Amino acid sequence: MPVSAPPGPRSRATRALYLIPLLALLATGCASASGAEPDADPTAAIPLPGPDDGSSDEGSPGTAGAGDGAHEPVGDGPLHDRVVVIDPGHNGGNAEASSEINRLVPAGPQQKACDTVGAETGSGYPEHLFNWELSLLVKERLEADGATVILTREDDEGVGPCINERAEIGNEADADAALSIHADGGPETGRGFHVIVPGEVEGYTEEIVEPSRELAEDLRREYREGTDIPYADYLAQDGLDERTDLGGLNMSTVPKVFLEAGNMRNPEDAALLEDPQWRERAANSIARALAVYLLRE
Repeated sequence: MPVSAPPGPRSRATRALYLIPLLALLATGCASASGAEPDADPTAAIPLPGPDDGSSDEGSPGTAGAGDGAHEPVGDGPLHDRVVVIDPGHNGGNAEASSEINRLVPAGPQQKACDTVGAETGSGYPEHLFNWELSLLVKERLEADGATVILTREDDEGVGPCINERAEIGNEADADAALSIHADGGPETGRGFHVIVPGEVEGYTEEIVEPSRELAEDLRREYREGTDIPYADYLAQDGLDERTDLGGLNMSTVPKVFLEAGNMRNPEDAALLEDPQWRERAANSIARALAVYLLRE
């Protein structure tokens, strides 16, 4: 289902008319807020590792559709000339590949582990699977409106790719926007979502800080309105969290943000994250936010 049109049969005219509310949004200002940088990784749920997603060895099968440098528009919809990279955090094979995912890779001024395992709900629904399922739904909606969408991995059974390789996929595609999808592993008593934005890291992120902030504000607004999940109450500030330590952001040369879609350790959030119908709503909100951002460009 495309982001710009309601369910059911659609004509090009219907699709275009449904974009009018998006265009109206572009004429209005969006309030911004920045959060303090926490010490811990965003998906860090002890003893599970955090969200800086990654890749395995170079040339791993996770780099779906990346590296060819040229992408033909897939349709004639309103997003037909836009390229979006969707990065489903972690991967299903990471837990069995500790040596691969623990090796150090470039992450900006420092090095970090290639990738991590991710969180899971109390019932055992793993973050890597949630990220994959939600990413596919977002991809479907964006492609229905003509966007070229590249995923950083091909399935939920592999290892990685490493954080630097995930960023490189967006860089090589010269993406108009890149979004890394995660769910947090915070304290059980805390709930809510937040969007992670790159802070300024000299020699790395100067060019993407401002457009990434715009993308984050669009995503924060649409996601909150469309999913009924509040801003995180245990970290970040008003749903935005500025970070300078994440390789997935530091190594990106295109506008990029991380979405922590909810807290998997919180029963109320987990019930939503596990619900397929809710994930459809979440995908609508994410795709709409990306369309708002892309149409402003």
